[in-house]
Amino acid sequence: MKIVPLKEGNFSASKTKDFTLLTEENIADIKGIKMSVQPFLIITENDYILLDTGIGWKNEAGKTVISEIFERENITSDQITKVLLSHLHKDHIDGIIKNSESGYEASYPNAEIYIQKRELDFAMENNGNHSFDFDILEKLIQLPNIVWMNDDQGQINNEISFEVVGGHTPFMQVFWIKENGETAFYGADDLPQESYLKYHVAYKSDFDGKRASELRQKWEKEAIENHWTVLLYHDLDKAIVEF
Repeated sequence: MKIVPLKEGNFSASKTKDFTLLTEENIADIKGIKMSVQPFLIITENDYILLDTGIGWKNEAGKTVISEIFERENITSDQITKVLLSHLHKDHIDGIIKNSESGYEASYPNAEIYIQKRELDFAMENNGNHSFDFDILEKLIQLPNIVWMNDDQGQINNEISFEVVGGHTPFMQVFWIKENGETAFYGADDLPQESYLKYHVAYKSDFDGKRASELRQKWEKEAIENHWTVLLYHDLDKAIVEF
């Protein structure tokens, strides 16, 4: 198993969930919640798996940061076989669509896209919520190769398992990827930063902060016992914690 962090950068998120890239020049002055945006690519013997897709942040030349990382790793977007979406907030899905000369199209055209159907229903019931990008959502659900998920837990294949756990959103799902005795765990926004393990806090930014806090404590115990590699989507400094 190879894990490739796809860090788009460190950002400040405003109350309306607009993202500003943090730089040495502005970091001391800019307001908002500071976080990284960091999807992950996991390469197994059978799959190229994306865990969420980021915001599609582009450099000054108009090229996405993730495509630059792919080039360094000698990977193409066509090689991605599975995209696993934890939930549908804009900072986790906006990179799944790209704008081309012929209009909007899938960033990963050969990938099966796994979406929890109840998470979509929740998003659509909250029109106007700044956490969601409804233009992207509308385009996303029209893409081919979507696999609609309805179960509370299960196996996608022999390597990938999932569970709908709630917490940050009502139907957020987390993933385990196991190969050759290794386990990579992605807790998405229920466990977005290493500091969340140190302080047992129920955050107001979560749909059910108490639930998310309880899950983190449970996962930390399991991670220690089973030597998980934990992937951190929003940590400013770290991508991975190994237990």
